[in-house]
Amino acid sequence: MAETNFDVVIVGSGPGGYVTAIRASQLGFKTAIVEKEALGGVCLNWGCIPTKALLRSAEIYTQMQHAENYGLTAEAGFELGAIVKRSRNIAGQLSGGVKFLMKKHKVTVIEGFARLKPGKPAPIVAVDGKDYSAKHVILATGARARTIPQAGLEPDGKYIWTAKEAMVPDGMPKKLLVIGSGAIGMEFASFYNAFGSDVTVVEMVDRILPAEDAEISAMAQKAFEKQGMSIRTSTMVQSVKAGANSIAATLTKNDKSENLEFDRIILAIGIVGNVEDMGLEALGVKVDRTHIDVDAYSFTGVPGLYAIGDVTTPPWLAHKASHEGVICIEKIAGQNPHPLDANSIPGCTYCHPQIASVGFTEAQAKEQGHDIKVGRFPFIGNGKAIALGEPEGLIKTVFDAKTGELLGAHMIGAEVTELIQGYTVARQLETTEHELMETVFPHPTLSEMMHEAVLAAYDRAMHI
Repeated sequence: MAETNFDVVIVGSGPGGYVTAIRASQLGFKTAIVEKEALGGVCLNWGCIPTKALLRSAEIYTQMQHAENYGLTAEAGFELGAIVKRSRNIAGQLSGGVKFLMKKHKVTVIEGFARLKPGKPAPIVAVDGKDYSAKHVILATGARARTIPQAGLEPDGKYIWTAKEAMVPDGMPKKLLVIGSGAIGMEFASFYNAFGSDVTVVEMVDRILPAEDAEISAMAQKAFEKQGMSIRTSTMVQSVKAGANSIAATLTKNDKSENLEFDRIILAIGIVGNVEDMGLEALGVKVDRTHIDVDAYSFTGVPGLYAIGDVTTPPWLAHKASHEGVICIEKIAGQNPHPLDANSIPGCTYCHPQIASVGFTEAQAKEQGHDIKVGRFPFIGNGKAIALGEPEGLIKTVFDAKTGELLGAHMIGAEVTELIQGYTVARQLETTEHELMETVFPHPTLSEMMHEAVLAAYDRAMHI
């Protein structure tokens, strides 16, 4: 008879769930994880990783088209099916890697959809008619794309796509509408634009990438428009209507409407938490607009029940879910982990140019009452950026003028998604401008701009 009693049962095997399972095993807990689809969840199978594979193909294709800039010759061409196949193979490889990790750490994998029933000391987890008991149950059920049924904006498998359909296109659309200009929207806009689609991006607020620093958003819009994208801010999609071979969208701005036709539409207007059909209401779990309310250590308020990742509070990022899960299970184990500081979670957008940030924007820092010092350093002033053929970009730092605390850092340009971790570590260590100024950065590297952006905040920049 299969084992049904565990110390910890985790529902969902995305980056939050499987990392929590590994840490639980390391801490000596008898652990099980429940997954209704492929191990690795959305991130590994239909999100973070396969989209980066697609974007890598787009990046190389773009570079090939400009081979002469590097003294090279190349004939640029692409096969969409092969691009998609590479992406899917990478997703499959990583899902298999999670399967290996579960086996290595002796985590029992239970296949199926989990529902919760009242129980002690934690709710009973029922999977396909079989009950599993645990001392602690951790929900890591993730989220899915938000839709707008009243405007007809629901995925139909043909004309209207969510991120999942956009990752496995049946062809390259000639005219594409992307609704939403956050990270997901701009990544897909960047991918399809690189391969020749006529891309229009619609954003309901007054600027794209609204979570980013306004200065970075403005630079990003200028770069995207230079690449040929049409960016429409302060614009709503009122309705859509499918035709014989296309789909029409009614766009409204300042009470003026316009009807445009597209081959495909991608919905990138946020997410909703996966909270349905699990019995949460009967248990008394508090859910706010599809996301579960939790305390600083992911406790739901229901004895023995916790929740982490995208099904809870923002930021809705894979690395936040993983770290949140580790904090949760370590607290359960009687350790004393620091609560998660959401403002110190870095955010990355892998469009071209890349965008990355951590901490407060300049506007947020002022709103918080800080007297600030701001430093800026452009990519054009960096030898490595010029040598790479990537001279467009900016690194921006925001410091508290009185204490020297690094309040935030914001970047746009080549490989900034790798650079941002330097500032993230600095914030975690409570570093001031003094320590950053005293740090020796290697030459020639892009990271030297991080040093210069700190120096610039205090009128000490060397190369501008």
